[in-house]
Amino acid sequence: MATVTFSAAGETLYAYLAGEIDHDAAQSLRMQLDDALVSRSPRTLIIDLGGVGFMDSSGIGLILGRQRCARVLGTTLRLQHAPAQLQKVLRLAGIPCMENTEKENEQ
Repeated sequence: MATVTFSAAGETLYAYLAGEIDHDAAQSLRMQLDDALVSRSPRTLIIDLGGVGFMDSSGIGLILGRQRCARVLGTTLRLQHAPAQLQKVLRLAGIPCMENTEKENEQ
């Protein structure tokens, strides 16, 4: 079972995901994230993956779908705090994480 909690700071909306993201969980998360995107209209949506212990291909689909949805609404979507094992999967899918970019910029 996965959960999402939201926190707003100015025009940025943070979505903190936790638990295991499989097919069933991804459907529930999709509805909640889409509702937040439409109802809150943030300039930036940051999905924090720090609490995610497992994510299958449904999670990748969830993120890719939210990227498309955010783009249509004029919202920038970013990911942060992905555990190491998720970063590998995300990189293979061509999905960048914020901390990777920040570390490269610091060097």
